[in-house]
Amino acid sequence: MMTTYTDYLWFQTTKKREYINITGRVESIVSESNIQDGMVLVSAMHITAGVWVNDAESGLLKDIDEWLEQLAPTGPDYNHHRTGEDNGDAHLKNLLVHHQVIIPITNHALDTGPWQQVYYAEFDGMRRKRVVVKVMGVKTRGSDVTCP
Repeated sequence: MMTTYTDYLWFQTTKKREYINITGRVESIVSESNIQDGMVLVSAMHITAGVWVNDAESGLLKDIDEWLEQLAPTGPDYNHHRTGEDNGDAHLKNLLVHHQVIIPITNHALDTGPWQQVYYAEFDGMRRKRVVVKVMGVKTRGSDVTCP
């Protein structure tokens, strides 16, 4: 029978833009869920943040940050700023990386490639934000469940 398990990650970043590796925290939630086979949705609950899966390499993180800044630079007079806000670039960066990912679960664990890591991307930080982690699938049912 399909079941779900939901938990939340909270963030209070110290900079306007930060990239946080949350793989271990997502793995812990998957473990707590007792879901053997299924998927996990990791979704930023703010329109100025995102979630992605990629390599955990500092040069790549710097490349991603520079790429996002080139495509959606901080500061220009975005139409959004006419509403009194000053974070138009953060909204555009969210669209570029998207706000969520779905990762398969096999044998109670994230089923990712050897270098894949889950990142929370904050584009308008220095305030409290959260991510929902929803695990969906089939739970362990004792001795009648076999793992390949």
